[in-house]
Amino acid sequence: MATSTLGSAWGPLRLGVPGLCCRRPLRGLWARAWRLSEPVASGRSVAAASGLGASGTDRYCLELLRKRDYEGYLCSLLLPAESRSSAFALRAFNVELAQIKDSVSEKTIGLMRMQFWKKTVDDIYGDNPPHQPVAIELWKAVRRHNLTKRWLMKIIDEREKNLDDKAYRNIQELENYAENTQSSLLYLTLEILGIKDLHADHAASHIGKAQGIVTCLRATPYHGSRRRVFLPMDICMLHGVSQEDFLQKSQDRNVRDVVYDVASQAHLHLKHARSFHRSVPVKAFPAFLQTVALEDYLKKIQQVDFDLFHPSLQRKNTLLPLFLYIQSWRKRY
Repeated sequence: MATSTLGSAWGPLRLGVPGLCCRRPLRGLWARAWRLSEPVASGRSVAAASGLGASGTDRYCLELLRKRDYEGYLCSLLLPAESRSSAFALRAFNVELAQIKDSVSEKTIGLMRMQFWKKTVDDIYGDNPPHQPVAIELWKAVRRHNLTKRWLMKIIDEREKNLDDKAYRNIQELENYAENTQSSLLYLTLEILGIKDLHADHAASHIGKAQGIVTCLRATPYHGSRRRVFLPMDICMLHGVSQEDFLQKSQDRNVRDVVYDVASQAHLHLKHARSFHRSVPVKAFPAFLQTVALEDYLKKIQQVDFDLFHPSLQRKNTLLPLFLYIQSWRKRY
């Protein structure tokens, strides 16, 4: 087992569901989530099963999420029916921004696309959205829930700064990026649910940071295939590990120690988020269901002794819809 330099907070990760086999078959949203996880679902059937309208813009957001943010797609299904379409629009907006970096060959083009979304947000708040599916759905969400413009612009600004292919200098820099993107997304999700609560905001901040750190870890094999490494340089230097070690998929203990330290920070943020559990309104819990997927990944990476390139980490967890439903049913995050 690798040894952390950032503290010994890594404890047993809880994903077990005692007594599950004794319960009657699960129904309702879980049944829909299970059906929607199947690749054969058409756009029309997806929209219908989700309780959403059958408009083309609805279907566009649904399909975009199902293909590009599957975990976020499943989590959104478990939100209250009146909030689902807005959550899909919000996450689709996030996906549109996230894929800009990997879809452009020049930074200038990426900046132009970010500028398009900045103007789009301005136009949305001026009740004049462009004829783009995600923009139209986001406009509906903003009107329905009076979403805070500042959080949307923060996500764009941070993604724009991240167009530079530079590794994070330290773990705090990675956390700041996660706060301005993933946590901002959660603040908006809380607004969709009608939640204004300081404890919920604190939990959202920590969960967003955990999400950003885990995303950085999960994306490392993909980035490595493109000869890029974004893991925090301070932790790499601490263990005498170079970017080339990750590009060569090194199995050295020092490389695993880097992964352990980074993963430990994500685990600590989950623990901090859960420390507010008794103070956070139960109505806010659905916004935090992504902790199930985060914990699942952290458990898996612990089981393979922090081998970031282990094949099991690249496989989709077919039981994730079940775990998500159970956490939703138990009203926990």
